Amino acid sequence: TMTIHNEEHIVDVHVRSGIYSSDTIFDYTHGYIATRLFSRNACFIMKIKKEFIPELHEIGHLAFERETMKDVYSPNNVWAQFQPGSSRLGNFKDWILYGKHIEHLCTGLPLYQ
Repeated sequence: TMTIHNEEHIVDVHVRSGIYSSDTIFDYTHGYIATRLFSRNACFIMKIKKEFIPELHEIGHLAFERETMKDVYSPNNVWAQFQPGSSRLGNFKDWILYGKHIEHLCTGLPLYQ
């Protein structure tokens, strides 16, 4: 499921698929995406790169398009590959940088950038 909070410039994406379940936050105000993978009990954070990540106003349209036209290829799919190395727990400076929504998602988990 996807929830778009236009007033906060936040998109919440919840994937419920057994061991592949995850929660993702697109925080357009702070410019970061955080994904919490439940099977790994970890948070992966990356900077939003405008050339690869759709704008907030486009994301709802793309989700609707994908749902209604599942069999049609769209070049607007977003994929990210994480190659975790070392992790650390977030601190006060991280949460100022990433924002309160990502802090709420990732507090107490190892962070991978």
